[in-house]
Amino acid sequence: MQTRPLGRTGIEVSRLCLGTMTFGEQNSEAEAHEQLDRAVAFGINFIDTAEMYPVPPKAETQGLTESYIGSWLKARSARDDVIIATKAAGPGLDHIRGGPKMSRDHLHQAVDTSLARLNTDYIDLYQLHWPDRKTNFFGQLGYTHEEQEDATPLEETLSALKELVDAGKVRAIGLSNETPWGVMRMLQLSEQLGLPRVASIQNPYNLLNRTFEVGLAEIAHREGVGLLAYSPLGFGVLSGKYLDGAQPPKGRLTLYERFKRYTSPEAETATRAYVQLAKEHDLDPAQMALAFVNSRRFLTSNIIGATTMDQLESNLDSESLKLDEDVLTAIDDIHRQMPNPCP
Repeated sequence: MQTRPLGRTGIEVSRLCLGTMTFGEQNSEAEAHEQLDRAVAFGINFIDTAEMYPVPPKAETQGLTESYIGSWLKARSARDDVIIATKAAGPGLDHIRGGPKMSRDHLHQAVDTSLARLNTDYIDLYQLHWPDRKTNFFGQLGYTHEEQEDATPLEETLSALKELVDAGKVRAIGLSNETPWGVMRMLQLSEQLGLPRVASIQNPYNLLNRTFEVGLAEIAHREGVGLLAYSPLGFGVLSGKYLDGAQPPKGRLTLYERFKRYTSPEAETATRAYVQLAKEHDLDPAQMALAFVNSRRFLTSNIIGATTMDQLESNLDSESLKLDEDVLTAIDDIHRQMPNPCP
């Protein structure tokens, strides 16, 4: 398993990261432990979760994902073997602290609660799940500027994170669903005020959404803030299993209507082209899609997720797959014809 540096922290993380947002919804605690065991045995040392998980987010299941990871850490005495990343929820989920903010009080409470669920004294990477301001994320288009009196100042957020780092509860900090302006502003404040430096950014990146390459990729290289790529298979769409209206019984898009980001007619057309390309080269479409993400120089880690062990094994096999230049050129040709159908 290849490892890559987590920003400038000195922490090395595996190129594949185990995503866990199905734990507590589509996966039981026993299944979660089985996935964690297999991932670590394969060489993955990086586990990603969030206080709002599992997804879809609900009051009655919120926090189960972290709890399942915590019970595994305790049962296996595995804390020293893994890098744990979790996230503080942004505004919009009233069942979490009455509506979470990136304020000092909210972040201290969020970290303490996550530490308890995770059965650990420290979090390796603590991320802000989405901005505490009105901007474009989760596929939104058409930015309209709007000042908000209730938005938490970035200085307050970073100062609170410094307190958590100084207390030994957090080792490094990261962003998620953030814009180029947000990343650069955070870096500027860190330098000016002596506050913790952002180590990574967790944003979507896949064959249907390569928008990270515009703006953020240069920041990743020049500033050492690498990508933690989420949805590398576009909710499983890039496996081809949903083509022609197929609805596999346990598929996420079959079970949950809320996941529509990668289901447009344009996305299906592009997906069909990528799946056909994979078949022409005797490749598994899902593994080809993951191997493409793995090959990006601005990538720190590729967050894979699975609901079955067969899916997990297939995803793990992408680690050893290197796409030849003919395949990479053909991928870029498809992308030029149908760029970013799912931003």
